[in-house]
Amino acid sequence: MVVERRLRTAYVRALAAEPGYAEVGATDGPVLPGGYRSFRRRIRVGYGQDTFERAGAHVLAWGAQRGAGFGVYPEGPAVPGATALVVLRLPGLPFPRLVIPCRVVWSVRAAERIGFAYGTLPGHPECGEESFVVGREADGLVWFEVAAFSRPARWYARLGGPLTRLLQDLATRRYLVSVAAAVRRGT
Repeated sequence: MVVERRLRTAYVRALAAEPGYAEVGATDGPVLPGGYRSFRRRIRVGYGQDTFERAGAHVLAWGAQRGAGFGVYPEGPAVPGATALVVLRLPGLPFPRLVIPCRVVWSVRAAERIGFAYGTLPGHPECGEESFVVGREADGLVWFEVAAFSRPARWYARLGGPLTRLLQDLATRRYLVSVAAAVRRGT
């Protein structure tokens, strides 16, 4: 009950907040903004329309985050304007160790792209944006891409320096692998 109350309180606070960066929506373009650490990582997940649809549905249901070991509060699809808490729990501990507020700033469901991006809200360790997009090429190849730009927003993210970047890279790899694995499993 304490955990649920803590999440509800953080969620209400996040609902009242706005992203703390000017470049809202920039992950939907081909060039990521300067002044941030930015990257694009992609993995092939399969071929064909069915694979594309399954992977897209998985991503829009926060499947990349859940598959990477995060929780998402509250339940619900990633639609523009949705506020969510991405929650990191450490094994053996009954309560969340890190509650990360974010807002979905754009989503797409088109013939060749399905996905969304969230922007960070106050309380997030980083300031910036991250997108999760499934794409399909003309030859049927289906890929999943994570793109992000960010800079430290909290003291511990600044203090962590290279360790913070390493943890972000680890989470990104886990997102990529989790979507590929979900497609292979047929979920």
